[in-house]
Amino acid sequence: MAQKREKQIYLITLAGSAVNIILVALKLLAGFFGNSHAMVADAAHSLSDLVTDFVVLVFVRLSSRPSDGDHAYGHGKFETLATSIVGFMLLFVGLAIFWDGAKLIAAYFEGGVLHEPKIIAFLVALISIASKEALYWWTYINGRALKSSAVMANAWHHRSDAFSSIAAAAGIGGAIFLGEKWRVLDPFMAVVVSLFIIYVAAKFIKSSIDELLEKSLPPKIQEEIMWLIGTIRGVNDPHALKTRKIGNNIAIEVHLRFEPYMSVKAAHDIATEVEEKLKAKYGAETHVITHLETLKN
Repeated sequence: MAQKREKQIYLITLAGSAVNIILVALKLLAGFFGNSHAMVADAAHSLSDLVTDFVVLVFVRLSSRPSDGDHAYGHGKFETLATSIVGFMLLFVGLAIFWDGAKLIAAYFEGGVLHEPKIIAFLVALISIASKEALYWWTYINGRALKSSAVMANAWHHRSDAFSSIAAAAGIGGAIFLGEKWRVLDPFMAVVVSLFIIYVAAKFIKSSIDELLEKSLPPKIQEEIMWLIGTIRGVNDPHALKTRKIGNNIAIEVHLRFEPYMSVKAAHDIATEVEEKLKAKYGAETHVITHLETLKN
């Protein structure tokens, strides 16, 4: 099961890499021959997607390793680490786009002249928007199905590239069709898009840091866990619940109380039923630890 999941993640990421390689080449050519600084910058953004793909490929392989003597809970945190790296890459790209756009806007209002791009740059920007938005949805849907935070983070990187191309298309189109005074649309739209990219990056960074710092699962899920345990006959007063994420799996620790006259075997069988029910709900790789206690009078 784990090997099949890893293979699917690899295929999804490699497909994205192939599209990114083609787009980087097209954008560089269009930016150079189309006299468009925005398109060259957009090519650099697509290049960052290639780096992201490489990060996902490396860390997903690491996270798929089975448990060993040094990592009793498996290697799932490697995928969490990959998510944080992708998040920081998104943040860097967002800040870079913001800074470049702000500088161009300032230069424009100080009397600077923005060069007019050619139609080839505008057409390549449209191709980039369509291909990257399609790649985003395909990657995001598969990432959700595979429950892979790294793949979903990579999907947002694809979308950030699509938004970057929208900014480029708006600026290039405005410069070509509306005249010189509208050329400032390019850096202005770049700044607007960069703010969205920074917001998405911050969300991924926060979620990955929460996991690395062993943050508990959301209260709603903890309440659901306690309710599921409470539906099992023979369990009394489940308490001291502890939860955390391990990559795309979760760990649950809980104390269970049983009647003093109950045999160890009977209590163990009920605890096993608790474990099986939680794994049926949250996945076969869920780590469940139960501590058996006698019921207090």
